[in-house]
Amino acid sequence: MLRPYRELAGVPHLPWLLLWSMLGRTHLPATPLAVSFLMAGWTGSYAVAGVVGGALTLGMGVAGPVRGRAADRSPAGRLLLVTALGYGTGIAALGLLPAVLPGGAWPVAVVVGFLTGLSTPPVTAMSRASFPRLAKGAAQSAVFTVEASMQEVMYVVGPALAATVVAVWDAQVALWLCGLLAVFGALGFAGALRRAGLDEPVAGERPAGGRTLLADGSLALALATAMFLVASLVSIDMVIIAWARDLGRPAVAGALTAVWGIGSVVGGLIAGGLTGRVRFARRMLLMALGVAPLVLVLPPVLDPSSAWLIGLVLGVGGMAIAPAIAANNQRISGLAPDDRKAEAFGWMGTFTTAGSALSLPLAGTLLDHVGPAAAAGASAALALFGAFLASRVRDRGAVSVG
Repeated sequence: MLRPYRELAGVPHLPWLLLWSMLGRTHLPATPLAVSFLMAGWTGSYAVAGVVGGALTLGMGVAGPVRGRAADRSPAGRLLLVTALGYGTGIAALGLLPAVLPGGAWPVAVVVGFLTGLSTPPVTAMSRASFPRLAKGAAQSAVFTVEASMQEVMYVVGPALAATVVAVWDAQVALWLCGLLAVFGALGFAGALRRAGLDEPVAGERPAGGRTLLADGSLALALATAMFLVASLVSIDMVIIAWARDLGRPAVAGALTAVWGIGSVVGGLIAGGLTGRVRFARRMLLMALGVAPLVLVLPPVLDPSSAWLIGLVLGVGGMAIAPAIAANNQRISGLAPDDRKAEAFGWMGTFTTAGSALSLPLAGTLLDHVGPAAAAGASAALALFGAFLASRVRDRGAVSVG
């Protein structure tokens, strides 16, 4: 069961590359939480907080394929430096707005959020494109599984850190800390790529005006599956934030998110040691079934609700998340051409951030007008539709658990 992990550890430079890629992404799950607290405190509306968070993620998605294409064609260090500086500047400006403008000026935050999202460092796409250049066979399967599990650790550490900073200081400081982590992580990841000899892109034929990757039906369906997977997850994040804020204990949001992430890490590590063919649609279905019980333990269905009961549901249901993410990432990597993998994962960023941009306002509206249980129900519906799409992806390449 541990053989794939031993092979992974033996690949030169890969463990450090994986570590820096995680550090370069820690800000991603923390930033929406900080933005939600900041905007809700500024305007008094979860719907507005969802719109601003959606604008930030939409900006990430719009520029995703462009950044991915640039990563396939130009030195990684230069691209990461330029985007890190732009993103850090935008986050600093977004944190200043509540201090200098009244709550009625929230549309300005939408514009700033969108522009900031455009400059997001493409650490995620570049890291997933680089793994197959170093790892083959069982080690390659293992690195995608370990990455998904570490991503769940990131989803524990990031939001927990942001929630703690909000509780001890305020949301403005939390947001600025997220920006600092983004810049530091991107520059560190650039150094790791250079040491691994991966700063230069893969050589290949790239004719001008070449066929779009979305013309591949299987790849397009896999990307759409990722969109609904992430839409479901970010909806639950907002549910947790809203419930904890209404309770008057923002630190509880970080604790519940940590429990959810720990469940996912455990599930991912177990899946990473197994062998056989991945049943991706089944994993998506299991994720949806893990989310659905939250409807029964949140207001207005259960009021008052219990943090212990919510944590139990999140911990058990979370075990299906990392296995589903790992299978989808490896599926997309297998379907994309070798010299266009960063572009493919850039498109993945577009699809997933579009899912976030659509689901955050939906979740915010349901939270404002119905309650957390309704938003959790919407999350389960999104995951179910993702399972349907996953069942339609043609399995041209074997994706093994390992």
